[in-house]
Amino acid sequence: MISRSLYHLRKLSRTSVFTVHNSSANCVHEVVGASQPFIQNRSYVASPQPSVSASTSSLNQTELDKFAAIADSWWDAEGPFKPLHVMNPTRLAFIRSTLCRHFGKDPFSARPFEGLKFVDVGCGGGILSEPLARMGASVTGVDAVDKNIKIARLHADLDPVASSIEYRCTTAENLVEEQKKFDAVIALEVIEHVADPAEFCKSLSALTVYHGATVISTINRSMRAYATAIVAAEYILHWLPKGTHQWSSFLTPEELVLALQRASISVEEVAGFAYDPLTRQWSLTDDIGVNFIAFGVKNSQ
Repeated sequence: MISRSLYHLRKLSRTSVFTVHNSSANCVHEVVGASQPFIQNRSYVASPQPSVSASTSSLNQTELDKFAAIADSWWDAEGPFKPLHVMNPTRLAFIRSTLCRHFGKDPFSARPFEGLKFVDVGCGGGILSEPLARMGASVTGVDAVDKNIKIARLHADLDPVASSIEYRCTTAENLVEEQKKFDAVIALEVIEHVADPAEFCKSLSALTVYHGATVISTINRSMRAYATAIVAAEYILHWLPKGTHQWSSFLTPEELVLALQRASISVEEVAGFAYDPLTRQWSLTDDIGVNFIAFGVKNSQ
């Protein structure tokens, strides 16, 4: 009854529970394997820093400085954020599919998220917030880098639909102190840049309504990820500025699942991202060895 592979979605569609396999984390095996819900196979529809008040426990000033230095390039599709622009349609396919299924929405509707409140944590220049708004969600985009928020607001004003997005220079922790709640909390390519991933997960959970959704994407702390996401992407292909990522800051899928579980979020689905150098496109895959994305549900008040 126990799956021999944590997130192989096609295989897991035929199993009832799963365990993790990481030789360096035996304690994680027992906790996650004993308490996680079913994970089933799914199909997918194809500068100056701010004066952030209150709690800022998850902030990493070095990481904020990195992104402030390249904030002007957020909407340059050939600039340092090109990998995110290219990956964005695939990230959105996962979000649309999982959230429509969870909230009982029509994934083929032009505005499937009508009536739902989303927060995009670490929104950067708004490259995820804008399509979410176009899909009908009421979107709040937050980022701790003031320059990112300014760029996001300027770009959103070019589109009447995107101009409805509420952009704020603040943190997830501050939103928690304001007692904000959202139907879906989304943090893509953010957790590997925070100082305390466990506390960050607790903040995301606190922002999520009961039975609401949480979506997180990040990079696996694997040798293959080191070779591709750092050596190849930063030093050989120059897709990203050197030093964008620190391998030691990456989380394994097991670690992310456990951190979310301890924050009252049950992970129900995980998928990997695969890049095809011939088509120069990303696709969803069972392979979570490098980039992966997780969907979870808040399971307590």
